[in-house]
Amino acid sequence: MSRNERAIIIGGGVSGKLAARVVSDFFKEVIIIERDQEPQGPFPRKGAPQGQHLHALLHAGENGLEILFPGITKKFHSSGAVKINSTQDLAWFHHGVWKVRFDGGYTTTLQTRPHLEWHIEQYMKCIPNVTFLYNHDVQNYIYNEEKNQIIGIDVFDGSDTVKSLFADLVVDASGVSSLSSSWLNKRGISIPEQKVNIGLSYLSKSFQLPESPKRDWAIKLVYPNPPQEKIGGTISKVEGNRYIVTLIGYHNEVNAKEVLKNDSSFIELSKKLPKLDIYHEIKDVAPLSNTSIYRVPHIVWRQFYKVRSLPDGLLLIGDTVCRIDPVFGQGMSIAVLEALTLQKLLQNRSHNLQKTFHKKVAKIISPIWNMVIIEDFRYPETTGKKPAGLSFQQWYAKNIFLLSSQNQYIYNSFVKVMNLVRPITILMHPRIIKQVLKKTYTTLLKGPDSK
Repeated sequence: MSRNERAIIIGGGVSGKLAARVVSDFFKEVIIIERDQEPQGPFPRKGAPQGQHLHALLHAGENGLEILFPGITKKFHSSGAVKINSTQDLAWFHHGVWKVRFDGGYTTTLQTRPHLEWHIEQYMKCIPNVTFLYNHDVQNYIYNEEKNQIIGIDVFDGSDTVKSLFADLVVDASGVSSLSSSWLNKRGISIPEQKVNIGLSYLSKSFQLPESPKRDWAIKLVYPNPPQEKIGGTISKVEGNRYIVTLIGYHNEVNAKEVLKNDSSFIELSKKLPKLDIYHEIKDVAPLSNTSIYRVPHIVWRQFYKVRSLPDGLLLIGDTVCRIDPVFGQGMSIAVLEALTLQKLLQNRSHNLQKTFHKKVAKIISPIWNMVIIEDFRYPETTGKKPAGLSFQQWYAKNIFLLSSQNQYIYNSFVKVMNLVRPITILMHPRIIKQVLKKTYTTLLKGPDSK
């Protein structure tokens, strides 16, 4: 088989589809291996239990998705996804204050993950050199030990036989419990990783809310104010004129078994949020769905770029590399940025694709990981490697959050960082530093109880 004949993608989720879209321009044949059955519509699937919960595609993710799939944003909207003004239609209670609301001039799309995945999949099926193999499970890698190279996979389709598929490139997009990690560990190859225990539980339910003239938002976030508060929630409009309510609890604060008993238990849990806004929206409304639960006991960043003996012919992407705290809604957008990075490297015919790709992925993840764990470590129960200068970073970030309740410029800058379109360094602009110092000085004058 000559170079660039075939690429195999392990996992047909978002990151797998993104990887397949990119490599389809550079390989004659692309095969996506997916455990689940072929979807029959925009419905939750067994292999993505997190899909029944609220997801967000940040600005960087939405912009990148449009580059990879031209016109897909219009298809989202024409099939029911909700287009909102990012800073005007979002009501956000964060660290004890409401963010200032104004027209920032940019938009966000609200939709369920199954709706997003379905449209991506339909686009993929129009690419002639891409094939899906549903109901297939990867059993092992085919390995050329002499060359230290992955040259294919063994797959099981539920029959009595295992078939071998050879490839020039294998991309593992199968998620946090990937074959690659266990395969490398069995061969005595250690993967440096950062792991932070957060004990997070997600519980979600769909509702049909009556129209209300008082509802001046399309999505409302009520975040806990750590370390005292551990329970938060979001209510968001999605396609089908529905609303998804997702309640979260850090460090096992939520008794999931109790909440799953009946609908009223979910309603009661919403009363424990810092604000009762979500409770008042759903307390008298019959739900459209059962309560779904998803647990994230820890987040992990596997630093494959540090593995010297990583076999050639293998790339890792998405949650296979890093599962981030989903409360911040960055996972899918990180996968989009990784796919765009892979596209650029393939276009430039970069030397040593594997090594270069994994190093660049690390540069994407590193600042986001740091930004997330700064918040996770506000809880003393959080365990793992703490970033340098944690106390200072938490102090500065807290001031940014509080100033975002009154200063449009600071909130607008924060929104750009949060949406991964600008680096976090813009929050160190002299104009912002001056406001932080001014607020700190004012707080000291007023006393410890002042915000």
